[in-house]
Amino acid sequence: MADVAIVGGGPAGLSAALYAAKNDLETIAFDTDESWMHKAHLFNYPAVRSISGDEFLQISRGQARDRGATLHEEEVTDVEETDDGFVVRTEEDEYSAAYVVLATGGDRSLAEDLGCEFTDEEVVDVNVDMETTVENVYATGAMGRAEKWQAVIAAGDGAAAVLDILSKEKGEYYHDFDMPSDVPEL
Repeated sequence: MADVAIVGGGPAGLSAALYAAKNDLETIAFDTDESWMHKAHLFNYPAVRSISGDEFLQISRGQARDRGATLHEEEVTDVEETDDGFVVRTEEDEYSAAYVVLATGGDRSLAEDLGCEFTDEEVVDVNVDMETTVENVYATGAMGRAEKWQAVIAAGDGAAAVLDILSKEKGEYYHDFDMPSDVPEL
């Protein structure tokens, strides 16, 4: 059983995968490689002078894998709540996880199927930590925003979701702050 299952592989999903895996949570992520990032070029992302969306995805995937996340290039067909957490299904297999982070952009169908509440703007109702009305399910990026669809905002949402998960797991607020001495040899 994984600690965290992430559905979506854009900035929100890959940020969530990076934060979860680097903090020793068993992390699986699913992506169909249909991110709008393939059409993007980032000039407005901090610390990035200029990068294509394709290169951004390649680097972000590498970071998540290097920290221990398992990435699957397959579509999630269903997410079901169970007594022990959640089952994430693809056409090929099913996976169990304690937490689910949804990062599927404007496609909110999995959140709807799980019974997450929506706002009057027809986006997933989330709190400041990106948790939905279904406990231990998080919705990030465009899922919870009618507007403000930016890569940097989505990446922050993915990080916020996982920091909340880490805080729950540790029983106290967890602040992920790295020092130069923390940098692993890669």
